[in-house]
Amino acid sequence: MENPVMIFGAGSLGLTALDIFQRNEVVVYGFLDDEKAFHGQEFGDVSVLGETDDDGFLKIIGPKTEAFIAIGDGRVRKQLVKLLNERRKTQPVNAIHDTAVVSKLATIGHGNLIAARAVINPMVTVGQHCLILTGAVIDTRAALGDFVQVGPGAIVNSGVTIDESAYIGAGAVLVAGITVGKGARIGAGSVVVENVAAGSTVFGNPAKGI
Repeated sequence: MENPVMIFGAGSLGLTALDIFQRNEVVVYGFLDDEKAFHGQEFGDVSVLGETDDDGFLKIIGPKTEAFIAIGDGRVRKQLVKLLNERRKTQPVNAIHDTAVVSKLATIGHGNLIAARAVINPMVTVGQHCLILTGAVIDTRAALGDFVQVGPGAIVNSGVTIDESAYIGAGAVLVAGITVGKGARIGAGSVVVENVAAGSTVFGNPAKGI
């Protein structure tokens, strides 16, 4: 990536994104965050410049400056994606850690964070604006919709389908071939052996509704 990047979100995900871009020798222009307590803080030589809807900073995003959204709340991520699409006519870029293993046979959309030691195997499809965190494994022919979050160390086995906005907790294991419905939530450490309905929350080994 030749252009510098502006990171939306200065929390833990923002710092993860900063580390990824710097390891990949991408210049980070700064952070934007709505939490006023962050304003003026510096992380290394990168400052928190203002709020996410500050036109003074938004106007530089476009042909010469990229954007990345590093905010865990899926609803906020969607709002910021819409803002960038409509006001700046741009899509967020991907942040892929240099230790992640991403197959050349995988298909990856825009605006995804793929953290350290994550594995994306052949014929996987990852939508847009997903968070695939440290050490997560997405096995062959699995498919992730937009705005999916996969927690650290989670294992998504082959042929699993995860629909839009679903949340997979840290260390969860999804057995091959199941479907996780839109907006469903899977608790940390769960072992999921059957389909999970849209909007539901499951937890345990084997995972059950709560």
